[in-house]
Amino acid sequence: MQELYPPMDLSGKLLIAMPGMGDPRFDHSVIYICAHSEEGAMGLIINQPAADLAFGDLLEQLDIDTSDESLPTQIHIGGPVEHGRGFVLHSGEYDIAESTLRVDADFGMTATLEILEDMAMRRGPRLALLALGYSGWAPGQLEGEIAQNGWLTCDATPALVFSTENDRKWEKALKTLGIDPLTLSAAAGRA
Repeated sequence: MQELYPPMDLSGKLLIAMPGMGDPRFDHSVIYICAHSEEGAMGLIINQPAADLAFGDLLEQLDIDTSDESLPTQIHIGGPVEHGRGFVLHSGEYDIAESTLRVDADFGMTATLEILEDMAMRRGPRLALLALGYSGWAPGQLEGEIAQNGWLTCDATPALVFSTENDRKWEKALKTLGIDPLTLSAAAGRA
């Protein structure tokens, strides 16, 4: 019998990986949750840059012209599911009808070539994070991982998601909860 967890909606929140969670793919990860319902959850890791991929190279591979060779967009590893698929987490002012998932007033997520074309021509969102692949959970799976002390949750802010250096996002997310990363233990306990 599967253990049931209380329903929750973490859409628009950040997941912060706890030390010792057991899955090395998520070690020190911070994940922005794009969608969460009784059907499962989907999110993008926001602090794992893809070391050997550049936005300009991606545009060239997709045969997208660019107005500027110095596009600063870094590509991230969004998660272990569908590595060949791209997702753009972006500021809320940008919207493509029927293509953008509007998470809240500050964030949207779009996974079309049109947003990449707009970004290449500097008509895209004001703030953006491009990710290849995503992180996904089956119904009740994320709730179970949270109950097993695998993740903490906190509010997402555009500054934390888009402006904080990747190697500082985990620590800064913890500090929004008043937690010093040095005090975290890899051992989980039950009261």
